[in-house]
Amino acid sequence: MDARELGSRLRSARDTRGLSQQAVATELGLPRTAITQLEAGSRSVSTLELTRLSELYLRSVADLLREEPREEDRDVLFALHRAAPGLETDPATREQVARCVHLCREGVTLESLLGTELRSGPPSYQIRTPRSPGGAVAQGEEAAEQERRRLGIGNAPIADVSELIASQGIWVSGVTLPDGVSGLFLRHPSIGLAILVNSSHAKGRKRFSYAHEYAHALLDRNGNISVSSTNNSSELVEKRANAFAAAFLMPRGGVRASLRNLDKGLPTRQDHAIFDAASGGRIEAPQRAPARSQRITYKDNALLAHHFGVSYQAAVYRLKSLRYISDRECGGLLHQERFGRKYLKVLSMFADVGIREKQRYWDRELRNEIAHLAIEAYRREEISRGRVLELSKTLRISGDTLLNLAEAARSE
Repeated sequence: MDARELGSRLRSARDTRGLSQQAVATELGLPRTAITQLEAGSRSVSTLELTRLSELYLRSVADLLREEPREEDRDVLFALHRAAPGLETDPATREQVARCVHLCREGVTLESLLGTELRSGPPSYQIRTPRSPGGAVAQGEEAAEQERRRLGIGNAPIADVSELIASQGIWVSGVTLPDGVSGLFLRHPSIGLAILVNSSHAKGRKRFSYAHEYAHALLDRNGNISVSSTNNSSELVEKRANAFAAAFLMPRGGVRASLRNLDKGLPTRQDHAIFDAASGGRIEAPQRAPARSQRITYKDNALLAHHFGVSYQAAVYRLKSLRYISDRECGGLLHQERFGRKYLKVLSMFADVGIREKQRYWDRELRNEIAHLAIEAYRREEISRGRVLELSKTLRISGDTLLNLAEAARSE
């Protein structure tokens, strides 16, 4: 590769990261003109400088030096910014999304070294494009039931939805996103499938966003990028993804069983007709529940939300969708949300769904997968000590700590 081509790639990588030439020069301890010359191809790049630049641009040295970049491997970040204009204007968002994409690329490289089967992700459901809101909801709910059966989880609550999705061959992480964006689904040859959700949202809402983006991974695999935001929430595929998320996190049978445990959800009057063996006729046996005993209150809804790990509002709307409450009762429960939150706080349960996670947990699953692959690759002598130290910087783990863990695995 000649100096001009390398310079062009360095300029492109810098633009993707949203860095100025002066910012890069300051990081490297060089005058700005040196960066200008590097990108123009009129100045050679030392090995140390190239290493520093690869770290700064969140690109591997091998990627920067690849002789024939594949057409389909155009930078996923450029594609993302085209699909969601405005994401690149926020420095925190740009930084975290770029870092996650870089980690995914590193993961793909490590899996290739280990001979791991290419990630294909979960099966893609071949469902026609919905033509009406009702059709979209029906498709989403049916797909959620099918996926629960495929995973063998029945009607049980999903303890950790991000971990479940990661187990299906999808990279997952929380990142800083604009307030109006709940999540992103990415599909690209260089990273496979990835789901990123807005970490500024409370834990219950994040779980819903993970399930929503998982719906896109299952039902909208033909598209490369899906952005879920307030701007496109009226689209039928977004309605379908919302219906999937609600049914996936709060399955019909699970909601019914939970309400029964609360002694709720039954009709106020039941007319039983029993066969009479003596006469061959029937015996009428009407049954009435105690007055107001079946009314679903804010505390019932709060406990339901806690049980399934969703927000108070999500639980209310699911109850309405399943026809356990009327429009009027739905409005009343939403109006009492503050009492539901208070009830869970009093019982020390609100933290499970109602607060924002600490930042160190945002990308826990993604970092765990890459760290595991790095240690395994070192144990099999597929990567060097220097490569482990390089990966530790991206993982935000002490180099000595990651290397010590890798050495321990090799000595077993």
